[in-house]
Amino acid sequence: MQFKKLLPKLLILAFIVAFGILCAFTGSITAPAGTLWSLFPPVVAIGLALITKEVYSSLFVGILMGGLLATGFNPIHTIDSVTTTGFIDAVSGTAGIFAFLVFLGIIVALLNKAGGSRAFGNWAAKHVKTKVGAALATFAFGVLIFIDDYFNCLTVGAVMRPVTDKAKISRSKLAYIIDATAAPVCMIAPISSWAAAVASYAPDGEGIGLFVEAIPYNLYSLMTFVFIIAITLMKFDFGPMKLHEMNADNGDLFTTGEHIGDAEELEEGSPKAKVFDLIIPIVLLIGICVFALFYVGRCMGEEWVFASANYDASLNFIDAFSNTDATVGLPWGGLIALILTIIYFVGRRLISFKDAMACVPKGFIAMVPAILILTMATALKNMTGLLDSDAFVNSALAGASALQSFLPAIIFLAACGIAFSTGTSWGTFGILIPIVLSVFPVGSTLGVIGMSACLAGAVCGDHCSPISDTTIMSSAGAQCNHINHVSTQLPYALTVAGISLVGYLLAGFVQNVYIVLGFSLILTIGTLFVIKTLTKNK
Repeated sequence: MQFKKLLPKLLILAFIVAFGILCAFTGSITAPAGTLWSLFPPVVAIGLALITKEVYSSLFVGILMGGLLATGFNPIHTIDSVTTTGFIDAVSGTAGIFAFLVFLGIIVALLNKAGGSRAFGNWAAKHVKTKVGAALATFAFGVLIFIDDYFNCLTVGAVMRPVTDKAKISRSKLAYIIDATAAPVCMIAPISSWAAAVASYAPDGEGIGLFVEAIPYNLYSLMTFVFIIAITLMKFDFGPMKLHEMNADNGDLFTTGEHIGDAEELEEGSPKAKVFDLIIPIVLLIGICVFALFYVGRCMGEEWVFASANYDASLNFIDAFSNTDATVGLPWGGLIALILTIIYFVGRRLISFKDAMACVPKGFIAMVPAILILTMATALKNMTGLLDSDAFVNSALAGASALQSFLPAIIFLAACGIAFSTGTSWGTFGILIPIVLSVFPVGSTLGVIGMSACLAGAVCGDHCSPISDTTIMSSAGAQCNHINHVSTQLPYALTVAGISLVGYLLAGFVQNVYIVLGFSLILTIGTLFVIKTLTKNK
């Protein structure tokens, strides 16, 4: 037992010692930019995280390895690269998202302190009587919040945790439902920060149109929804999730890892709180964030959004969203919603101003693990960028252009691999969308399928990756151990990925959306029936 406890630390130490030896003896090695080695650091980080169950040191080893490869194993240059390009750029580039996470954490703390979460939980306990009902209610709520994946993860988690806890749904299952209704929903919502990101990589004026055309062929997102509904109604689980759900039935919602958020959820709050004391702040948050994203889009994405010289009133709603910057719009939308929420709760005399201010550090502390992981995951992505992983993928796909009918499936796999290794869907878009547009004829059905495969693969890889910001946010929203979330979600995500791959193989030859969707739907439900039959006695 002692050796098993020491094994993760020994693995991490072995990697660090190996790096030290490489630094000492290979200082003149040329950086392998644009080669398969460019994907090696994130793969190592992911492997270590899954083996050791410890994410911080695993991510750091990946960052360090990326720095060594990018600088030719020069120790001084490695330190500078890891510090500057890695961590400093990671913090500065995602500072807006960090601020939004903190504001959201404070709002969640306020909702609990004021009693809004408890009131909603009591209401839901009376109306949502079953485990199936709680899971479907969480799924429906996640689908309704389609504006942004970060916003989705944390809001759905904050609102539905009391409901799923009473229904004895494990935190791992809650994290999966949140994750499966975050990026997949945003990827088929024309009015979302993800649609804006996709549009920004397409030719001017064609972004939203291409995005909308790709929706019917986005097999991974659509089949994920079918998978969740089917497995909920069929009342079974498989893989590591089965153990977590069995333990939840016996009162253990966590199975392993720290029992996050227990003390916060035991807080009664004001007895005067009603259900609308939860609904009103959430509606305020959604409405103001939508307006903020729209306003920033009209200001051409400039950071100083109130500068009248940047404001373009001629942009319509869709064009403004295509031009928006979520790292600017969400933080100031969250800040305004936070101020109004404090005023509302104090005015309703649910909490005192002093209690409201006490929620500020409490909300910040709740978001510290997510911010740390997000910082390190972004730093790892930056180091991978130094190794020109996009150039490697570009050259790899260029050699497959002769296999036109197989290209959607190839693009799907390539997008999965890039998003899984780098932990970013948006970076995957930037790498693959220009390639897809250059390979396929403009306006062709096969081109639309190729675009859909690119977007679906990016979501799939993002969904599976332990270093993905959306995966991290889902763990934070469910207040679930991150490695538990990753290990239980992976079999489910890979099942849908396999079904989607078969669908894209068919789509490359048939090129009929109704046949492809019908086949994928039947295959998804049939696969679940087979898995249920094979696992029911285990």
